[in-house]
Amino acid sequence: MIQSMTGYGKSVLQLPTKKISIELKSLNSKSLDLNARMPSMYRAKELAIRKLIAKNLVRGKVDFSLFVEITGEDTSSKINKTVVKEYIKQLKEVVDGDATELLKMAIRLPDAVTTERDDIDEEEWSLISKEINEAIANIVIYRKDEGATLKQDFEDRIATLRRLLQEVITMDPDRIDGVRARLEKGIADIKEKVDENRFEQELVYYIEKFDITEEKVRLENHLDYFIKSLNSDDSNGKKLGFISQEIGREINTIGSKSNYAPMQKLVVQMKDELEKIKEQLLNVL
Repeated sequence: MIQSMTGYGKSVLQLPTKKISIELKSLNSKSLDLNARMPSMYRAKELAIRKLIAKNLVRGKVDFSLFVEITGEDTSSKINKTVVKEYIKQLKEVVDGDATELLKMAIRLPDAVTTERDDIDEEEWSLISKEINEAIANIVIYRKDEGATLKQDFEDRIATLRRLLQEVITMDPDRIDGVRARLEKGIADIKEKVDENRFEQELVYYIEKFDITEEKVRLENHLDYFIKSLNSDDSNGKKLGFISQEIGREINTIGSKSNYAPMQKLVVQMKDELEKIKEQLLNVL
């Protein structure tokens, strides 16, 4: 089943003194472009997180966020009282102001607040790891749901291409008859006697240049292969993209050979459907 590269997954872990929220967002991209945001104390685990996400999401522009909200009395941030007092003393020499305003300014200055970096508690990390896996599972579900919608759209558009191809096949004999009639009329208009056998040979050669039998067969095969790949176990947007390029080549060749206005109108419709398929394939994993 195909997957979309667009997705969202979230998981929340409530610990005795903190709440940890994990979010994953993804959009389409040619490769894996992962941006990770987390408190500095968890940076030691960043590589492991990246490997886990890469293994499961494979491709896309992915934003990973780990937020920590302190809900208990425990906090690793401390006010550096000595530094703050010194800042206030210096500020009084520069500006006049009440103590509250000076404190507000001092607390924003460097080193006014320090964070005591704690080692990661392995038991806590084990719980966080489970929640990361939960968020990944949620975003994969989201991607599969989006993929199911895309799959239905692809099937509908491939069915439209088949219908248009069938119309091309149906009108092809009339097109060839039209080419023959125009050539015969051209000869008649110049009132020139020609060798019938030679004329027939030239006519066959000319008509063969406009023959689209091979293109029709190849196009039908490419449409079958697209649906087969669409229903495979893997989600391979790149492979489907390559097949759509081959479909485009056959449609273009039919258009260039057709030399017949009704058929060229069908070719334009086929190109329009294929362009919509290519646009949607940019979102497929």
